Amino acid sequence: MDRKTKIGFGGGCHWCTEAVFQSLKGVEKVEQGYVASIDENNTFSEAVIVHFNPKEITLKALIEIHLHTHKSTSNHSMREKYRSAIYSFSKEQEYESKEIIKNLQKDFDDKIITKVFPFSEFKVSREAIQNYYQKNPNKPFCKAFINPKLKLLLKQFSVYTNQEKLNHLRTNEKHETQYSK
Repeated sequence: MDRKTKIGFGGGCHWCTEAVFQSLKGVEKVEQGYVASIDENNTFSEAVIVHFNPKEITLKALIEIHLHTHKSTSNHSMREKYRSAIYSFSKEQEYESKEIIKNLQKDFDDKIITKVFPFSEFKVSREAIQNYYQKNPNKPFCKAFINPKLKLLLKQFSVYTNQEKLNHLRTNEKHETQYSK
């Protein structure tokens, strides 16, 4: 029997975060919406809940991808709306996530600001904006903000990437290169 589990990620707009995790092998489902934790982080912030099979993709791989596909070292003015966070569903997952971040710090020049919080509540996004990239890959927002993240996946994390879901990026890249010469 496959053991499936889930974890929450927040950092940038949830359209971007959703598209990144939907492009990975071992990710069974991505719920886009707003997550709240407890105490001072009890307000809702854009995030996704990622349901994954740890036999196909590890928690470490998911966290590493998350840290590299949003501004995990930047404490910018939109941090309340886009909390740089990992939302754990158990004490064990919380501890493991903190250890993974600590061990990945060496890969970054600046201090990682991403925090691990206990999951408390989730509100799903309205239907019209769910699966935004899948429905609108040619929209200017997708081309400007999501495509670079997905190209980073292909370049740095190709072993985890569902290549079929990103074939259009390779085709577009070849087309752009051909006409830019």
